[in-house]
Amino acid sequence: MTKILFLSAGGAAGTLSRYWLSGVAQKLAGGSFPAGTFAVNMLGCLFFGTVWGFFENRLLPGSEIRLLALTGFMGAFTTFSTYMFETAELVKLSQITTALFNVVGQSLVGLFLVLTGIALGRLI
Repeated sequence: MTKILFLSAGGAAGTLSRYWLSGVAQKLAGGSFPAGTFAVNMLGCLFFGTVWGFFENRLLPGSEIRLLALTGFMGAFTTFSTYMFETAELVKLSQITTALFNVVGQSLVGLFLVLTGIALGRLI
């Protein structure tokens, strides 16, 4: 039951954070590019890498803190399925260049930020 409570608390926080951040980023960026989802996914990659790097050798794999942060919060915060849907919509609207930029940009920047986050987490 404790695990379910940790997952629920993390999931609620992740969902609310994603909703707020994606809305703010999209409003600031404007346009048809899904900047809100891009911002959430990139921050999510950095946060996941940082938390993973920090807890990697400090906690047991079944730790409630890891469960709360990575499975609960990050599972609700990141928006990969939304990212793929928005990319498909761009393709459907014949905005192929924008769709390709979305896929390549999130993949490359996300990989870089996960690696950066792991390094940062190990330094903390």
